[in-house]
Amino acid sequence: MTEARRKPRLLLVTGMSGAGKSSVLDALEDMGWECIDNLPATLLADFVAEARRTRRPIAVGMDVRSRGFDPAKANDLLGSIPDVEPGVLYLDCAGAELIRRFDKTRRRHPMAEDRPAEDGIARERSLTAPLRHSADWVIDTTELTPVELRDELRRHFGTANDQPVLTLVSFGFAHGISRTADLVFDMRFLENPHWVDELRPLTGNDQPVRDYIARDPGWTESMDRVEALLRTWIPRYWRAGKTYLSVGFGCTGGRHRSVASVVEMAERLQAAGFHPNIRHRDLDSLPNDRIEDGIGIPSDNESEAS
Repeated sequence: MTEARRKPRLLLVTGMSGAGKSSVLDALEDMGWECIDNLPATLLADFVAEARRTRRPIAVGMDVRSRGFDPAKANDLLGSIPDVEPGVLYLDCAGAELIRRFDKTRRRHPMAEDRPAEDGIARERSLTAPLRHSADWVIDTTELTPVELRDELRRHFGTANDQPVLTLVSFGFAHGISRTADLVFDMRFLENPHWVDELRPLTGNDQPVRDYIARDPGWTESMDRVEALLRTWIPRYWRAGKTYLSVGFGCTGGRHRSVASVVEMAERLQAAGFHPNIRHRDLDSLPNDRIEDGIGIPSDNESEAS
């Protein structure tokens, strides 16, 4: 690995006011970058020195609103920071669209406080033209949707940590459906280990329970189909900009079939290159025949009486 490759990346995010700088910095932050917006130019060196401790790439938003920022000297400013790999991302946008955006947000253009927005846009475009010409990357956001903008940023600035947080959660329908799950798979069609005396006190984490469930004729085909679905959908959620994805597997009590399903799917997804977290919501609940029989959860008085 060369010395340049070992240096942290320092990206200046700049360009036309209203072109999407804040949205870009939010996206970069979700992708693992250390980000700050509207930083005074005199504080850049101190911020980079502090941010380098995170060992993450660094993105700094500066434009004509930033104190002490001179577009004509932006490259010199970046070049004054030692031991970094600098770059400039310039965000552009058509004038008519910028006017529409300022009108929609009811904000004044920073270079036209007492003039029409188009005057400030023209002035800013002229002032930043040399910076646009020398920029390493130019993205025109005029017709980009938020999803398309994130796709464009990932192509240029994606990091190894740029993946959604994936969580597989088991739960029991008798205790209420998981309210945090984006996707839910109902595993109650499988044979229930609860009704096997030697398996009742165990859970889906235990191999005898997993072996019992795996003998069900519907198990392997179902797991294959769910795996194929998740391997297709997870990257699509990622491309759509979703940063957290929770997949729920439910059974009646939340101790056997749902737990085994989560354990099995976690192993499969790990083998496919994903890094799922595991959460067993109802694993500590006690075995209960009334729950598994579909009668319901007994009241406190009933529990004490039994």
